[in-house]
Amino acid sequence: MPESVPLLSPRRRLLVLTICCASVIVVVMDISVVNVALPSIRHDLRASVSGLQWTVDAYTLVLAGFLVLAGSTADRFGRRRVFQAGLTAFGLGSLLCGLAPGIGWLVAARVLQAVGGTMLNPVAMAIVATTFPEPAARARAIGVFGSMTGLSLALGPVLGGALVDGLGWHSVFWVNVPIVAVAIVCTALFVPESRAPRVRRFDPVGQALVILVLGGVVFAITESRALGWTSPVILGLLSVSVLGVLGILGHESRRVDPLLELRLFRSVPFSSAILMALFALCGFSAFLFVTTQYLQNVRGMSAFTAGLCLLPVGGLVVALSPFTGRLVGARGPRVPLVVAGCALALGGGASLWLTPDTPLPALLAVYLLFGIFLSTVNPPITNTAVSGMPRSMVGVAASLASAGRQTGTTLGVAVSGTIVASALPRGGPAFTDAEHAVWWLVLGLGLGITALGLLSTGRWAMDTATRTATLFKQLDRGTALRTTPAARR
Repeated sequence: MPESVPLLSPRRRLLVLTICCASVIVVVMDISVVNVALPSIRHDLRASVSGLQWTVDAYTLVLAGFLVLAGSTADRFGRRRVFQAGLTAFGLGSLLCGLAPGIGWLVAARVLQAVGGTMLNPVAMAIVATTFPEPAARARAIGVFGSMTGLSLALGPVLGGALVDGLGWHSVFWVNVPIVAVAIVCTALFVPESRAPRVRRFDPVGQALVILVLGGVVFAITESRALGWTSPVILGLLSVSVLGVLGILGHESRRVDPLLELRLFRSVPFSSAILMALFALCGFSAFLFVTTQYLQNVRGMSAFTAGLCLLPVGGLVVALSPFTGRLVGARGPRVPLVVAGCALALGGGASLWLTPDTPLPALLAVYLLFGIFLSTVNPPITNTAVSGMPRSMVGVAASLASAGRQTGTTLGVAVSGTIVASALPRGGPAFTDAEHAVWWLVLGLGLGITALGLLSTGRWAMDTATRTATLFKQLDRGTALRTTPAARR
């Protein structure tokens, strides 16, 4: 049975897109905006480097672990209903973050924030995809929506710096509350309800395995500096994570409605999009975590000045992202992906030469490379993940793409924080020397995106996407036939 979506006027469609973009802005911005507040949080709450990592990673870990569940839940119970619940939880979590008296309370409130966030990004993507059913209009709308991720990540440090210097670190969380309140009202007024034509069943075993794998890997990386890589705890966590991956492959392949629809990965463009999302956000989150510490702790800048130094990143995202979306809609994702991968690799390579007293113009020139990367990477990845998918799989595909981004963000912070943790208290050359391993990682991730961008846009890759979409359309037709009165007789 096809999905029933009311035909909306162009103005109403634009309103729906605006509401969905507002939700992704607050959720994603809370990743980058917090980075610039970390030095103040560390000072006020007497937090360790591990505590700072968990302030970021508790949020992104929950997002990564539950995004797919949120997408399928919205397909079942209604996307608008779940979207409104997510806005409410996110707003409450933001309020509690600003009231947190200690680092443990802050991390707990970040978890509540993230629970709300899981019900926003993938659900908003599915709402956008069903609001714009025409392929060309959908590509443009998804391009705009996808660019909001990069815009939020890039402008977060600037806004965060201004708020931290002007009102204190608590304000970076409180600013979300009025935005969320307006979004809840607008959602009730303008966003139509929609559901997937084929409802997917809950998969508690798959969900538990996903959390086990992600949590085990992130905890092992984050705490490895304190416990040591040869610690029984760290080795045990890594072993459990490997067993969890094997469990996912075995369990999910046998389910009719798995949490992780492994058959989607038969599409080379989709598989590549997930990997590129992971690589991209791992590289950028590592850059952001290390750079905010470098600017404030090594160069002695205020939070606002550090945010202004990252303005070239945000400026390029604002200027280039709309063009990237149009380019993807008109000519496909290959050129933007190759440009993004090369820019990230060059940014990582150039950062190897940074010192505590690198001239500011040279520093800003390096940051321009990361701006080019961020403004060209998100729209093609988002479009590639959902392009050609039947509507019944849009929510799942969007959720997996978002989960790839959040997993990359989590790993980027965990790895980069672990690398520079011992050098952070010493600052100066010790910190910039420790950064080198992070920049080599970023360079490698950029090369990986370039290779995947070329691989995923060839004829062979597109043929695998067509076969995968046909498979799911056949499955949908089979399900519809089994549920008709004639079939039941």
